[in-house]
Amino acid sequence: MIANLELLAGYPVLGLDLILNGLLIGAVFALAAYGMALVWGVMNIINIVQGELVILGGYIAWLAVGAGVPPLVCVPLAAAALGLLGWGLYGTVIRRIIERDLFISILATFGMSILLQQLMNQVFGADVRTVDSGFGTLSLFGGMVTVAQVKLFAFGLALATGAGLWLFLSRARLGQAIRATAQNPRAARVLGIDTDRTYAATYALNAALCGAAGSLVVMAWTIHPYIGLQYTVRAFMIVIVAGLGNVAGVIFSGLGLGALENLAGFVLGAEFQVAFVFLLMVLVLVVRNLILSRRRSYLR
Repeated sequence: MIANLELLAGYPVLGLDLILNGLLIGAVFALAAYGMALVWGVMNIINIVQGELVILGGYIAWLAVGAGVPPLVCVPLAAAALGLLGWGLYGTVIRRIIERDLFISILATFGMSILLQQLMNQVFGADVRTVDSGFGTLSLFGGMVTVAQVKLFAFGLALATGAGLWLFLSRARLGQAIRATAQNPRAARVLGIDTDRTYAATYALNAALCGAAGSLVVMAWTIHPYIGLQYTVRAFMIVIVAGLGNVAGVIFSGLGLGALENLAGFVLGAEFQVAFVFLLMVLVLVVRNLILSRRRSYLR
């Protein structure tokens, strides 16, 4: 670790490479976190199956590319396929746990995550999969900083999705119905809003965002059936830091997490990168709890 720190101090451009790539990685994390923030804020459900939906989106893109579909087309294709799956999951499982205890939703979605893991393992196998995006690599500072152009595409897509989501929730009738249902479901029903349809659309939108994120993950990195938990933890942590309903906060938190994780992976070693993410989640929860405790004490 000391040697790696000395290397960073001696070659600042290496740190720039790590931070830049980390920021672009964080954009993909933010895509998955958008959906988790929606489901948590509107339906009061902590969606533990979030990461598995991301990985399934990656497998959809992998199959599509294998069938001859251009990689760029796979992003909306995976989003549409996961959106339909999300609608089906809502009708079969999620609608039965709305307005139940939060612990029930955690257990139910955790069970769904295990089921999807095993199904993906049976259907696609346990081998690591990846897809060549065909974008190439961008070189900066005489080749000392390299950036995969698919990560730049992911960054732009995350920003565009955040802006589109904000506009959708602010202007579209369904978006306004989602906001009204999140604030007060009973009042929304009295005003004539079909809350069941609104919940279904919210969960389908969440799954579609996961599908888009997964298609980018398989192009920029690799996937296998059991890696989904890492993306669930990242999305959960981003939402905790940003807060529910804060679209801009989600993107900034995602970028920050990506940069920190990339730096930690270099300094501590790749084998400790995932451990760093889990440790960071614990620290975030502890700090968040202290802040909330102080606010409650102040209000008293």
